[in-house]
Amino acid sequence: MRIALAGEFNSHEPRVAATPETVKKLVSLGAEVLVEPAAGKRSGILDADYEAAGAKMAACAATNADIILKVRRPSSDEIKSYKKGAIVVAIMEPHDNEAAIKHLADAGLVALAMDLIPRITRAQSMDVLSSQANLAGYRAVIDAAGEYGRALPMMMTAAGTVSAAKVFVMGVGVAGLQAIATARRLGAIVTATDVRPATKEQVESLGAKFLAVEDEEFKNAQTAGGYAKEMSKEYQAKQAALVAGHVKKQDIVITTALIPGRPAPRLVTKEMVASMRPGSVLVDLAVERGGNVEGAKSGEVVSVGEVKIVGHFNVSGRLAASASALYAKNLLTFLETVVIDKKEKTIAVNWDDEIIKGTALTRDGAVIHPNFQPRG
Repeated sequence: MRIALAGEFNSHEPRVAATPETVKKLVSLGAEVLVEPAAGKRSGILDADYEAAGAKMAACAATNADIILKVRRPSSDEIKSYKKGAIVVAIMEPHDNEAAIKHLADAGLVALAMDLIPRITRAQSMDVLSSQANLAGYRAVIDAAGEYGRALPMMMTAAGTVSAAKVFVMGVGVAGLQAIATARRLGAIVTATDVRPATKEQVESLGAKFLAVEDEEFKNAQTAGGYAKEMSKEYQAKQAALVAGHVKKQDIVITTALIPGRPAPRLVTKEMVASMRPGSVLVDLAVERGGNVEGAKSGEVVSVGEVKIVGHFNVSGRLAASASALYAKNLLTFLETVVIDKKEKTIAVNWDDEIIKGTALTRDGAVIHPNFQPRG
C-alpha cells in the first residue's frame, strides 16, 4: 500500500498530517510512504527528517497513492491528480460545504473526516477536535497575555503591589478548560461560564469560579454526545444580563463557544465590549464560524476604543509543531485501528465499525454520510 503525505496549500495552514515518528510507524505497517517536498517545513520538519524515518520524497506524492493524508480538505484542483478509489483522510469541515464534499464523491474518492470522529471512549486517542482545541485554549491565553499591557499574576515588590489580572472564559469545552488551567498557572483570577451543568465541577476543580443562570433549562442543556445544546432566546437573555455585569469588571475575556453545524453563538455584544476598561483584551476562538464577540474580525486584531479583540485564524496552527505532532498521532491511531490490517499489512477498511460509519463522507461516487447529503 502506498501512503502519501500531501502538503497544505492554504496560507493559513502551517500544520502537517504526519511526522517522522508516525512515518516510521506507517513504514513498519508495510506502507510505502511518499512525502511532498517541504510538506513539514512550516512545522519545523525537514525533508531529511522524513527520509531518515523511511519515507521517499516525491513532488506528486498523492498521484497513485492508496491513502492520502492531509490536515485540511483537498481543493477541487488538488483532487484532480488523485486516483479513483483513493482514501483521503483529513479535517473535512463538511458543515455548509456540501458542494465540496460532492466534488470528492464525483472524483470517486473515499473521504474520511477526522473532525467527525465519534465521541466514544475507544476513539478518544483519535479525537482531532480535542487535541487541537486543547492547544488553541492554551494559545488563546498566551495571545491575550501578549496583547494585555499588564502582568497576569499578582506581584508584591518593594515598589508596590501589582494586582492579578481577571480572566473570564466563556465556553468550557476542551479549549475552555485548557484556557482556565493556563490562566491559573500564570497567576490570574479566573472565572468561567458554560450552558452545560456538568462543566461547573470541572471549572471548580481547576480553581476557578463558575458563573451561570442555573435554572431548569440549564440543567438539561447538554446532548448525549456531550455537546452544548442551542439555548432558548429567553435563557440567552437571562445569561447575557448576568454576564454583562461580569464582563465589564474583567481584564481578559476568552470565548470558545461553538455548536456543531451552526454559526457561533453571539456571547459578547458591542455594548459589553464598550463597558470594559481601557487596555482590556478579548480573544474570540470562534471567529472563523462567525464569532462569539461582536466586532471580532477573522484573521485580525482590532481595537474598539481602548479594548482589543483578537481574532486569529487557526489558533492551534499558531503552535504548528505541537499541533502537527498531536494531529499526526490522531491519524496514525485511526489508520491502524479501522483502516489498516496490522497483521496482514494491507488496507482493510472496517465499514461496519461505528468509527468509520461516523467519519465516512463519500464512497463509490456517492455521498454516504446521512447528515451531509447534497441539497437539491
